[in-house]
Amino acid sequence: MSTPVKGPASYFPSIEKKYGRPVAEWIELIRASPLTRHRELVAWLKSEHGLGHGHADALVAHSLRDA
Repeated sequence: MSTPVKGPASYFPSIEKKYGRPVAEWIELIRASPLTRHRELVAWLKSEHGLGHGHADALVAHSLRDA
């Protein structure tokens, strides 16, 4: 029996399905950005890449936590 995924990673399957890019690619984009603050990165993903707030927030939280 597998444990359900919790936290930001729980959004990953829907992010990949909705936006057509693997999560690894989004993380790479975030880490390559000159922006470093959570809010700035979320706003950038929303304005430049059309992500919804929850999806952008999940990707940024995950990438900054593992950086």
